[in-house]
Amino acid sequence: MDYKYIEQLLDRYFRAETTLQEEQILKSFFAQGAEDMPQELQQYAPLFAVIGEQPVLGDDFDERMLAQLPADVVPLQRKQVKARTISITERLRPLFGAAAMVAILLTVGNAINQSMRPDTTWMDVEEYANIKAESEEANVAYDQVSGTQTLAKDNIPTQTPSDSLFNGSVD
Repeated sequence: MDYKYIEQLLDRYFRAETTLQEEQILKSFFAQGAEDMPQELQQYAPLFAVIGEQPVLGDDFDERMLAQLPADVVPLQRKQVKARTISITERLRPLFGAAAMVAILLTVGNAINQSMRPDTTWMDVEEYANIKAESEEANVAYDQVSGTQTLAKDNIPTQTPSDSLFNGSVD
């Protein structure tokens, strides 16, 4: 007898990869007897002996079980349930509410934090006018400096590549 094949079938059986025919081969192998079987395979014989003794339920098993249930439960069992598709917005709707609550809490917390600061003062109209005048003076000074830079750049002579010492020619 080819015991390697039986060992391979056992490995596949315990990984739940065997077909019904292969399981039947294992059942018939272990049903033969244990006298010529190796010791390491004899330990599986009781398992397949129990599996071979299992009764077959039959085709009318479902009807027999439903007949034993009370009459008021049976209609609930036969009720058809239709699948409903759920859109992505329906799935995320609870998260939208949570995000809104977080935004509200952050806004209120920021407002409370700003109102509790002692150094927070409002700018009056005179201060705003002074800042605006200083800003305009800074812009005028910037324009004058940039005009001076443009004049200076126009008056600086530039050197052409042929006048360079590193143009590749040796004098």
